[in-house]
Amino acid sequence: MSSSLSVRRSYSSSSGSLMPSLENLDLSQVAAISNDLKSIRTQEKAQLQDLNDRFASFIERVHELEQQNKVLEAELLVLRQKHSEPSRFRALYEQEIRDLRLAAEDATNEKRIDSLMDEISFLKKVHEEEIAELQAQIQYAQISVEMDVTKPDLSAALKDIRAQYEKLAAKNMQNAEEWFKSRFTVLTESAAKNTDAVRAAKDEVSESRRLLKAKTLEIEACRGMNEALEKQLQELEDKQNADISAMQDTINKLENELRTTKSEMARYLKEYQDLLNVKMALDIEIAAYRKLLEGEETRLSFTSVGSITSGYSQSSQVFGRSAYGGLQTSSYLMSTRSFPSYYTSHVQEEQIEVEETIEAAKAEEAKDEPPSEGEAEEEEKDKEEAEEEEAAEEEEAAREESEEAKEEEEGGEGEEGEETKEAEEEEKKVEGAGEEQAAKKKD
Repeated sequence: MSSSLSVRRSYSSSSGSLMPSLENLDLSQVAAISNDLKSIRTQEKAQLQDLNDRFASFIERVHELEQQNKVLEAELLVLRQKHSEPSRFRALYEQEIRDLRLAAEDATNEKRIDSLMDEISFLKKVHEEEIAELQAQIQYAQISVEMDVTKPDLSAALKDIRAQYEKLAAKNMQNAEEWFKSRFTVLTESAAKNTDAVRAAKDEVSESRRLLKAKTLEIEACRGMNEALEKQLQELEDKQNADISAMQDTINKLENELRTTKSEMARYLKEYQDLLNVKMALDIEIAAYRKLLEGEETRLSFTSVGSITSGYSQSSQVFGRSAYGGLQTSSYLMSTRSFPSYYTSHVQEEQIEVEETIEAAKAEEAKDEPPSEGEAEEEEKDKEEAEEEEAAEEEEAAREESEEAKEEEEGGEGEEGEETKEAEEEEKKVEGAGEEQAAKKKD
């Protein structure tokens, strides 16, 4: 618009001088002017195209940097997925990278928006100026064509117009160069900042890789140490299990030997008791025979041969009884009547000691090997039956002794009466000892 106004002013001021020159202007000059205008317009278009190309190159550079950022981000993501071991710097680095990425994206978007807005405004301005200039040129060309050809100073006016248009084009070119320089500077600074951020991110990634490698080596070392310790622990457990098995076998062997020894000891004690009982029975029988022989010798002067024969037959019957089955009540009563009381008490004490030893051995066996409920019940039943049998035998023996005592009292003499009394007293003592022994067994 300013160029058109200047053209109009110049045309109005120099109308008096232009009119004669325009009259002399021919169509060839008009064509030359139009060709000059076309060449100027072509140059301006070429300059605008050059500026557009440079701007497009800047935009491509920005896109390349963005692609590089994306590639680096993809590499970082691949490294994170590859090295998924926990790290105490991971959360910090990820947060910083996210913040930097968001800041870079925001800055890039803002700069892109600003650059596009500036570009749009600049292009609008240039477009409006071009339209105004073209309209002015068209208007001027129409006016110049309509003017008289004979007017003289048209060339000078055209020179002025050309100079003004060249100045305007130079000014626009300078403004465009300054704007593109400023934009290039801004983009260069942003690219440098992005490069610094990428370099910092690369440094952080390399540091993270180094730390990850160090931690991986530490983990491998700890893992190897753990495997070695587990192997040693397994070897120790196997050795301990083998030692425990050997000790358990030894314990079982010793327990079996102890059990066998105890059973043998119980058998030996039982045999000893049986032998002691046999010895006691034999000693009692021998003492009884000796007493009978002494009594028979004293009776020979007073009794008949028939009484001696009957006494001898009675003694032979006693001698024929089994030693293992025990003495019958009559022979035992006879022996106790004629046997000294101190010897009887001594034998009873030995028998009681043997029984106590056997009971102690059985109690130890019962402690070592606790019997089951069925075996305990059977043992209790056997004990009760044995006690009942012993009590019945003692009652029968007492009954037989009482009957024999009555018979002997009826057929005996004065000496026999005294012996009978002594025998009864000893019998009572024996019965009391037997009852005490039975009570001890029950307890």
